[in-house]
Amino acid sequence: MTETTRAHIFVCTNKTEPECLNRKLFGTSKFYASDVLEVKSGDLLFLLNVNSDVLYGIFRAKSDGRQNIVPEAWKGKYPYQVEVEPIGDVQAVKDAKKALQKSGVEWHKPLSASMAERLLTFFSYEGSEYLKEAKEKWGLLTPQKVNNKQFSFAEAVSELEEKPPFEATTLWDYPRQRYGKIPKGNNKYPGVTPAFIIWNMIQRYTEPGDLVLDPMCGSGTTADVCKEESREVICYDISPTRPDIVQNDSRKIPLPDNHVDMIFIDSPYGDNIRYNEHPDCIGKISSETETFYEELEKVMSECFRVLKPGKVIGWLIGDQWVKKKFTPVGFNVYQSLSRHFDTVDIICVVRRGQASHTGLWYNRARRFNFFLRGFKYLFIMRKPSQQPEKQEKRNIKWAFYDRNRTKTKSS
Repeated sequence: MTETTRAHIFVCTNKTEPECLNRKLFGTSKFYASDVLEVKSGDLLFLLNVNSDVLYGIFRAKSDGRQNIVPEAWKGKYPYQVEVEPIGDVQAVKDAKKALQKSGVEWHKPLSASMAERLLTFFSYEGSEYLKEAKEKWGLLTPQKVNNKQFSFAEAVSELEEKPPFEATTLWDYPRQRYGKIPKGNNKYPGVTPAFIIWNMIQRYTEPGDLVLDPMCGSGTTADVCKEESREVICYDISPTRPDIVQNDSRKIPLPDNHVDMIFIDSPYGDNIRYNEHPDCIGKISSETETFYEELEKVMSECFRVLKPGKVIGWLIGDQWVKKKFTPVGFNVYQSLSRHFDTVDIICVVRRGQASHTGLWYNRARRFNFFLRGFKYLFIMRKPSQQPEKQEKRNIKWAFYDRNRTKTKSS
């Protein structure tokens, strides 16, 4: 298969399938927006009903993937869409998930060329001159070759550009700093931000084309993630490490009011790390002093000013334990943030790659009765909307379980 011809599997349910087929329109939510925006006119498309376990094909994209081709489709729930047309008669493959797994086709992501080749062998080409020509052009595998080989998902995933997991809980744990084949920041930089965090933030709280700001960009992780995910980005740092980071003190951000769609900050936690030699670096101030929090609050005030109403800021911070003294840096920072923003949620991010994550330090922590820092806080806060929301009485139905209920025989 050539690099210019690609394939994608869209997903539907019994409820959404009729609209997909009748409108000749496939769609998805914003969480998979980047995948849909990669679809180009002429790409091969397939539709997997995850309820009935049936794969429909073969379709061709009539349009590039874009937002709101038909805004009212699926009542607006799936705004990232592509127009499609069937190639010949629409064919159905039953027990599709098992067949895809056997052939090493990862249907959660855009397909690699070899996956697309294997997928096409599920379908008949007799009625389509387009696919007959494609078969010769691409040298497709025959069904017999596919049936005679078991493709593992490890093989399948290795063919694709890795994407982070989309987080659903308030505990985030990443095995390493970066993902994918393209570097995200510099993992040798002191206190480098895990790229997975920024990816999850922009997937949840921005749309492609939105403007993201990082006032303390360090080695440029935010810039790299945003560029790869089609977000505009402005990055500042008091001591820039590369040309696309503008030199600036985050206590005075040179942007208009209500200008950016999201802000991400991985700020110093005190003077525990030597970030740079700039004399005004906040990372030279001890978090055991009030001055540290006063300076960070100046940054918060500027972030509040430049952030659009109703938009979100994510602030990554950790606590400190040094010389037998614990400093709740995270709680103190949260208290300051709460004076400016409304709380969306609080995430615990597992700390990995720390210098203290060695057998020697684990042994010391047990012997001398102290705790190593195991997590950081990610405070997700929202700038209040200019229009005050109408406060309505909330009716919440809680589930209660009878602790005194009679045990059944099976229990």
